[in-house]
Amino acid sequence: MATDKSDISGWLVRPANGYLWAALVVLLGVLAVHAVRVTSGGGMDNAIVVDGARTWLAGGAPYDDPHFLYLPSAVLAAAPQALLPRSVLDVLVPPAVTAALVLGWVCALRLHRVPLRSRLAVLGLLGLVAGFAPFGQLVRLGNWTVTAALALPLCLLLASRGRWVAAGAVVGVAVALKPLLAPMALLFLFARRWRALAVLVLVPSVASASAALLLPDPMGFFTRTLPFLLYGDDPFVRLYEASPAAVLPRLGVPEGPAGLFALLAAAAGVVCAYRRWRGPGPVPLRLAETSAGLMLSVFLVSRPSYNHYLLVVLPLLLAGLPYAGAVARRPWFWLALVPQLPGVTWPWLESGRRRAFKDAVTLCGLAATVGWHCVRGAREPDGPREAPGERRPAVESA
Repeated sequence: MATDKSDISGWLVRPANGYLWAALVVLLGVLAVHAVRVTSGGGMDNAIVVDGARTWLAGGAPYDDPHFLYLPSAVLAAAPQALLPRSVLDVLVPPAVTAALVLGWVCALRLHRVPLRSRLAVLGLLGLVAGFAPFGQLVRLGNWTVTAALALPLCLLLASRGRWVAAGAVVGVAVALKPLLAPMALLFLFARRWRALAVLVLVPSVASASAALLLPDPMGFFTRTLPFLLYGDDPFVRLYEASPAAVLPRLGVPEGPAGLFALLAAAAGVVCAYRRWRGPGPVPLRLAETSAGLMLSVFLVSRPSYNHYLLVVLPLLLAGLPYAGAVARRPWFWLALVPQLPGVTWPWLESGRRRAFKDAVTLCGLAATVGWHCVRGAREPDGPREAPGERRPAVESA
């Protein structure tokens, strides 16, 4: 990582001024307070999980709600919230989601050895809060995607320091709460970290199996939720799905070819991610870009696939900006994010229910940019290759 004055990296890693930190604190506070005022039950998506836990505590089956798309272990995890009044959740959940997103950004910075007092630390988070609409949407919804947004950079931080088993445990816990990070098993497969992979699989399996035994419908996830995810057709959910498999049929493409296109694109993305893992470059950058490639590939084909899922990978890529060979230095990376600028009204997409078209452009643009970068990055020399887990000295701020 270049840190001299002739390169932007040197400017990014130097300490930020106090007024930038003050602006960031004010902006985060305003976002959290606004979410407290406008949300109910801590956010619409959080309320779905908490209502499932309340249903269970009352003796009912959480999977009677078709929108409960979580593993049985999430029911028990949401039980403490279910015991609290909704007015308390209104106050607690938005700041908790905001804090988790900030901690995820901190882990992404430490993965790339970027000083926490640097300009990138404050400007990057300012950009996510003020310039990336899904950040505020995730805080208002209280969606449990935030667990993955924190767990993935923490997992990669541990892996970069050789603690692969702990990294597998982190991903396993996140999957037990929401199965969004399940594709990360491929990274452990690429790295041939068998013990860590076993931990990743065992943690959510044991947690979910144990929790299912306490539910009145132990097989509800397999008999109701899984078929809904694979073949369900929810008119409300479909309006906000960003994957090509969901968006292309709304443009007149038959579902069969649309699904096949998404599947082939996802398979190509996985191959590109593997190429990046086997390619040159610093370990933190390879970990981040390989993981981003894997997750974006799955977002292309998964149902549902929402715009706030991008917060799982975007901080990892943005924090790698000081590296000369980072994907965040490619112009298409930034162009793909333009549709997510808050406050911009796009012609023919004024309705919130047409937002999925903008989200699909961003998702496909990021996936294509990361995939191309993974292949090109595997060919371009980017300094000496480090063994996974090898420690590097922290970046010194000038």
